[in-house]
Amino acid sequence: RYEPTWGSLDARPLPVWFDEAKFGVFIHWGVFSVPSFGSEWFWWYWQKEKREPYVKFMDTNYPPGFSYEDFGPLFTAEFFDANQWADVLKASGAKYVVLTSKHHEGFTLWGSKYSWNWNAVDVGPKRDLVAELATSVRNRTDLHFGLYHSLFEWFNPLFLEDLTNAFKTRKFPTSKSLPELYEIVTKYQPEIIWSDGDGNAPDTYWNSTGFLAWLYNDSPVRDTVVTNDRWGAGSICAHGGFYTCSDRYNPGHLLPHKWENCMTIDRSSWGYRRDARLQDYLSIEDLVKQLAETVSCGGNLLMNIGPTHDGRIAVVFEERLRQVGAWLKVNGEAIYGTKPWRAQNDTVTPGVWYTFSPKEGKVNAIFLNWPVSGILELGEPQAKLGETQVKLAGYKELLKWVALGEKGMVIALPQLTPQQLPCQWGWTLQLTDVN
Repeated sequence: RYEPTWGSLDARPLPVWFDEAKFGVFIHWGVFSVPSFGSEWFWWYWQKEKREPYVKFMDTNYPPGFSYEDFGPLFTAEFFDANQWADVLKASGAKYVVLTSKHHEGFTLWGSKYSWNWNAVDVGPKRDLVAELATSVRNRTDLHFGLYHSLFEWFNPLFLEDLTNAFKTRKFPTSKSLPELYEIVTKYQPEIIWSDGDGNAPDTYWNSTGFLAWLYNDSPVRDTVVTNDRWGAGSICAHGGFYTCSDRYNPGHLLPHKWENCMTIDRSSWGYRRDARLQDYLSIEDLVKQLAETVSCGGNLLMNIGPTHDGRIAVVFEERLRQVGAWLKVNGEAIYGTKPWRAQNDTVTPGVWYTFSPKEGKVNAIFLNWPVSGILELGEPQAKLGETQVKLAGYKELLKWVALGEKGMVIALPQLTPQQLPCQWGWTLQLTDVN
């Protein structure tokens, strides 16, 4: 049994499925999807920081005295079709999904009995959005279902009272945050609890170790559940399950501890933005590069989309997800279930990232640029004459190669028309019998 101490909790082995999954989709959805302007931090930037674009947006478009709470009934989700979302998630090649059950605004996407009249069953859609998505994902896909949950809430009077008391009182976690966590675990049995938003309060204020000890010892998901590292000030990148360290974290080198790169397809926001332009969205080339770099350095990629207030996955997000899925159909062996190799990227040719498939004993070299010469030079692999074989994922014939001294090899790529290429944005060479 795990003790409610970081020493004990940090010693828990990470359930194997998480490292093998490599790729997940993050979904930021809530009342902030109604103004869908600037950022999902809309309420804070408008009311607390009084940033000019947000204040002006409200003055221009809403009547005087309109409050953030008034956005609640406008969060309607009339086009939300959980089956359609599940089908898009499946087509993306992702192995898990993490939905925001509650962001810092405090609005819960399920009918929480601890969030009276500020939840999706009492206000807005009048539906349990968490239950609908959980059911569809479990019925239609093999994805693991996870939930994001914000510990703190910007403007909750109980939290603000505890803050004023320098967190010597604990009214908010005992009456709101912790009961909600127990509620979502018991009710929806998520296999990931993605905690966030510590409000600069220590983990002792949140009783994070007490909750995690229950989660790992006695909860219905104790054997399969995975958690992140955002459990109180100072715990990030130090305690918990996998490390996130910061948003859009991509160190570019191997880390000794399992980590995740959570990032957004929209460069500027996690929530949907009506004011986004095409150049604000990462291209499929950008996303394939992120995936290759992240996995080669031992991380998982958690790629975020922000649905609309009426429950649609915007076409640009759907396209990106389906493109990643198409790429993974060809190159998935270089991603899923792989381990980091002794070298993460190539020393001679930039834009080449390595992974290792332990079952097949294959080294995978993912290269992001097709060389004009048709010749690819790799500085890292040590090839063995008469033994090493080189394949291009999605192409039948073996490729010709020449060893370069002690280390390195030159590979002749097949001459293919654009239509004949196995995929369009990054390719995988599979090397067997290399040292």
